Amino acid sequence: MKNNNKFRLDVWGAITLGTIALYALFLLYPMAYLIRQSVLDPDTGGFTLAYFTKFFSKSYYFDTLINSFKVSITATVLSIAIGTPLAYLFTIFKIKGKPVLNILIVVASMSAPFIGAYSWILLLGRSGIITTFFKNLGIAIPDIYGFGGIVLVMTLQLFPLVFLYAKGALKNIDNSLIEAAENLGCSGIACFFKVVVPLIMPTLLAAALLVFMRSFADFGTPMLIGEGYRTFPVVLYTEFINEVGGSDGFAAAIAVIAIVITTLVFLVQKYVSNKNAFALNSMHPVEEREARKGINALVHLVVYLVVGIAIMPQAYVIYTSFKNTQGKIFVDGYSLQSYQTAIGKLGRSIQNTIIIPLLALVVIVLLAVLIAYLVVRRRNALTNVVDILSMIPYIVPGTVLGIALLIGFNKPPLLISGTMLIMVVALIIRRLPYTIRSSVAILQQIPMSIEEAAISLGASKMKAFFRITVPMMASGIISGAILSWVTMISELSTAIILYTGKTKTLTVAIYTEVIRGNYGTAAALSTIMTILTVISLLAFSKLNGGKDISL
Repeated sequence: MKNNNKFRLDVWGAITLGTIALYALFLLYPMAYLIRQSVLDPDTGGFTLAYFTKFFSKSYYFDTLINSFKVSITATVLSIAIGTPLAYLFTIFKIKGKPVLNILIVVASMSAPFIGAYSWILLLGRSGIITTFFKNLGIAIPDIYGFGGIVLVMTLQLFPLVFLYAKGALKNIDNSLIEAAENLGCSGIACFFKVVVPLIMPTLLAAALLVFMRSFADFGTPMLIGEGYRTFPVVLYTEFINEVGGSDGFAAAIAVIAIVITTLVFLVQKYVSNKNAFALNSMHPVEEREARKGINALVHLVVYLVVGIAIMPQAYVIYTSFKNTQGKIFVDGYSLQSYQTAIGKLGRSIQNTIIIPLLALVVIVLLAVLIAYLVVRRRNALTNVVDILSMIPYIVPGTVLGIALLIGFNKPPLLISGTMLIMVVALIIRRLPYTIRSSVAILQQIPMSIEEAAISLGASKMKAFFRITVPMMASGIISGAILSWVTMISELSTAIILYTGKTKTLTVAIYTEVIRGNYGTAAALSTIMTILTVISLLAFSKLNGGKDISL
């Protein structure tokens, strides 16, 4: 066979060039246009740093950056502190109802972050059910608004991601390492901190990066419950909305600052992760065991309590969706009134939430398998470029990408802003990395000799790929596709920038109804989204042979 590490203008070479062209058009061009806008003087057309000077010279703007760092770092630390021990307990102990608990944890993580914020308003807001209960007892408790509330919502939303990452890493630990530690007198909590945590540290660093990125980019949660505590994404969104009628240079400058920050965080994480990287070979995986009687009760108490608190907001939203409403408030009695209003007024948003991500998913699956093949089987300078380009959206906040696409494609000859196409493009760019990574992971386990045998028997390169290799990649493709799908139906940050009345999605509809105070309608829409998420996760479990979900 020919050396695949050299670029050749065959069918795979053409796919490589075509993929780079697509990224250049729909990612690099709008990002470059955004950067240009940030340093362009609207009056003279010359170069200027006035927008950046304005941001860093005024405490109103700069303080929001500090606030975002405080929130993101705190949420990341707490998510690691909760998610890692929980994953450890799930891995080493037999826990009753574990399959259901797994689904509940994933549901808690996959719902839109701001839905958690809205749910906690109903629970711990100034007139929330928990707040009112304690107030009647004469006990004043802190409400959900401000720094503490933002951190609470983000932690409960994001610790499941750490749980999924850590659980996947724990499956690769050889049980003999833990047994050796126990033989040397290191067991229980000491074994967890001295043996287990160091072994899964590279994975925890990857999880920490994802949590930090998600919390840093989330504007829905602080927008709803931040009140006076302003964060960076909120300022970015509000400045862009304010600038739509005139110059959008300042909003572009804030977006560029966001890109620089997330890129630096990503590079630091990669450096630390590579420095601590090592391979694990699980010859004897960790096996679940029954804990001693006293420990068993404590383990179940901790697990049920953590999962219960995490899922409580979604559960309460589902409950309130069946309550009667009068105007904007809930009243006694139950009915399907909120669902009738939601489907009657906002039924199109439900259709869009299925149609737009479905169109994006088709393209994502096709591109993911092609890019995975280029990265694994045809590694050369150009395919390395494709690999790097595919990961850029991983570090670019969704709001920034939405602004870049809107600014870049709002005039001829590429006038697609306000259309369904730009929504589909945004989802493809944002969620393609998930399916690429899972496809790459599974393809690396498939011997090249199988494909070479098919080609030697007369099959063309593309036929050998689609008839032989792709079916063998099915499990990885499905895993990434389901994860991409679930995150797409809960996408808000790009949708809130790009949507129009005809392309409004469920997340945008829920957000706007919460802002307007229509909590009943918002609850009904949130419940519909939760049902879509659960159905998607059950489909994943079915297609994946009933295996637990892990990352």
